[in-house]
Amino acid sequence: MTKELMQKTIGREVACSGIGVHSGRPVRLCVKPAPENHGIKFARTDLPGQPPIPARFNRVVDTSLATVIGSDGFIVSTIEHLMAALSGLGIDNALVEVDAHELPIMDGSAGPFVALLQSAGVVDQDAPRFYLIIEHPLELEEENKFVGIYPASHYRITCTIEYAHPLIGNQTKDVVITPGHFAKQIAGARTFGFLHEVEYMQKYGLAQGGSLDNAVVIDGDRVLNEGGLRYADEFVRHKLLDCVGDFSLLGLPLIGHVVTKRSGHAFNHSLLEKIFLEKGAWRTSTLEQSPSRSAPLKQLAN
Repeated sequence: MTKELMQKTIGREVACSGIGVHSGRPVRLCVKPAPENHGIKFARTDLPGQPPIPARFNRVVDTSLATVIGSDGFIVSTIEHLMAALSGLGIDNALVEVDAHELPIMDGSAGPFVALLQSAGVVDQDAPRFYLIIEHPLELEEENKFVGIYPASHYRITCTIEYAHPLIGNQTKDVVITPGHFAKQIAGARTFGFLHEVEYMQKYGLAQGGSLDNAVVIDGDRVLNEGGLRYADEFVRHKLLDCVGDFSLLGLPLIGHVVTKRSGHAFNHSLLEKIFLEKGAWRTSTLEQSPSRSAPLKQLAN
């Protein structure tokens, strides 16, 4: 079995510090290597005796402002950007320790987390990866929101957003998710919002850590951030980044084509729940090198 089909963890412990975007409180995060079949788990070091929470869809307790997982009365919030980085780089096993209830927002993208994980090194382990392979289409549609997942030979996301605003409008991004593509094309896209929304949220005690240092902020017809956008389509790239984080909560690397239109954390989560109710629409398996699968396997490695 080729190396790209083996489970992966990081080569050493790495850490960073920042503030929670909603709480405004300082937080330190540490990512540690973990053994085969461990998965991604989060542990609160500020709470004694609390077992780690697996980063899985059935541990999600809130998706209104961010993705929040919880167990036994405690939570870990705003995990989507780190989860996107772990998933995007193909890391299967890690223990994430955090000394507050909310992860640091960093610059509002997954870029700092990708750099942190890459500095640790991504290492092969001795067990094969099990993939969740979509075999039959599944779709959800509600008013103007849509999310679907379809059979494919690799992991692909097509994300469309629509905003009645001249700086955003209708944007679509289609990407095959590999470590190289994710790190170069998606990870650096920042979260975004409108100034009046940020001011409203802060008035009611939310987004206390939000600033131009960790979000793209739009006021009228201009971007307030010095230097403007990192990409002409940074808005849709960030929504696609969020999608990678959302679908990482399947708990296994995915082989399928995700299509979203005007979707978000909550609606994506509804599809995850539907996937596990429709057990005939997918299977789990390792992938072995064969002539019929040589093309997607090469893509998975890049």
